[in-house]
This record gives sequence, C-alpha cells and structure tokens, in this order.
Amino acid sequence: MTNSLYDLIRKIQKRPSLYLGKPSVCNLRSCLAGYILARRELGISQTEEEQQFTEFQTWIQTKFNISSSQSWDKIIFFYSEDERSALDSFFKLFEEFTQSHPLQRDRSLAG
Repeated sequence: MTNSLYDLIRKIQKRPSLYLGKPSVCNLRSCLAGYILARRELGISQTEEEQQFTEFQTWIQTKFNISSSQSWDKIIFFYSEDERSALDSFFKLFEEFTQSHPLQRDRSLAG
C-alpha cells in the first residue's frame, strides 16, 4: 500500500487516539495540515488526492449551506454533539465526498 493522504485518513479512522491524541475533528484538521505542510517543506509534489482534498472545504460549505469562512472542522463540529461525534461525522462526510468526486485514476478503472 502506498502512503497517501487518503491512506493516512483511513489509518486515523481505525485508530484515532494513536494519531490525534484524542478523537477530535479539530486535532484531525491539524494533523492533516501538518502532513501536507511537511510534504511541501520536503519539496514533494502535491498528489491528485491532495489536490482533490482542497475541494473538501468548499464541498462542506455547500453541503451545510455555509457562506462564512469557517474551516471544515469547525462547521462539522458545530453540527455535532461533541468532538468525537464530529470526528465520526467527518469520516462519513469524507466517504461521501470521495464517492461524489472520483479521482482520475478511479475513473479510468471504472471506464
């Protein structure tokens, strides 16, 4: 298995406390931001998944009909009971997002 942003998200989903300290959607956003920043600092080119994930913010704002500049984790948290349920909601929303936005390589496999 290659190491990618989406692989990391799926690993976090299985063991959130290992990667995030506590199951928190805000900690997840910080973790993913750190991952992307580290790759940029190392001069690693942005992957198709990383490019696609930049659309997640707009997708969340549209889904929840939010026009403010709140970050996706804050929007999800606002509509959740607590940090843990917000994290669970993220994984459901992420799955919906990836299903509605297939990657180029996924489209070529389906065709």
